[in-house]
Amino acid sequence: MKGQPGQRLVFAVMAGIARPLMNLLLAKTWHGFESLPEGGFIACPNHVTEIDPVVVGHAFYSNGRLPRYLAKESLFKVPVVGRALRASRQIPVTRSTANANRSLAVAREVLDAGDVIIIYPEGTLTRDPDEWPMRGRTGAARLALQTGAPVVPIAHWGAQQVLPRYGKSLKIFPRKRVHVLVGEPVDLADLRERPLTRTVLDEATTRIMKALTEQVAILRGETPPPTLWDPSAHGQAATGRMALDGKHADDEQGGTR
Repeated sequence: MKGQPGQRLVFAVMAGIARPLMNLLLAKTWHGFESLPEGGFIACPNHVTEIDPVVVGHAFYSNGRLPRYLAKESLFKVPVVGRALRASRQIPVTRSTANANRSLAVAREVLDAGDVIIIYPEGTLTRDPDEWPMRGRTGAARLALQTGAPVVPIAHWGAQQVLPRYGKSLKIFPRKRVHVLVGEPVDLADLRERPLTRTVLDEATTRIMKALTEQVAILRGETPPPTLWDPSAHGQAATGRMALDGKHADDEQGGTR
């Protein structure tokens, strides 16, 4: 497991708290983690429930990789939380140009150190009524093309049975099982030499979401819809929590999404 000794200690403490709870709530099956790239890479999971980050982080940590997430810069100012985020080398994200460059520099350092950056390419929980991946946003594609890092789709299924999308309570019994499946790196080779235009970013994002959806279909044993759900085409906000009827419920909680 890579990372500086201090970082590994912080992860060990956090894992010591989270893993027993996750083991209590969920049986787990990891698929394909032996095929992960040896160096740094960008992992792109689907997003169906608010406990996804813990589930995916648990899978990576249990397989010897330290997971890093993109987190709102404001969280780094919270006394205890901010200290833990900095110590575990999470990546602050801000909308300002100068600080965005700093975030990119931190991301490069994490990738160069051989660690994994986890980015939810949908940007929030899927709005698809049947919980398939929806249209992606360009953040993961942009980071991949700027850094040259591989992009690996990470599909998971089952955690939503414990905490349904936007649910308020855990469904503990009977004990559920979650599957996490590692896909092959997305082929972006022909796009890396091209200018970073909106067309290139959209094409890279389309490839990432297609690969991710294919992996989710394997876990579900079902055929995905022919086109990804587009919130704007259905009068839905692109970010923020949604009520079960598809209307805007309240503001996005932030963090890893």
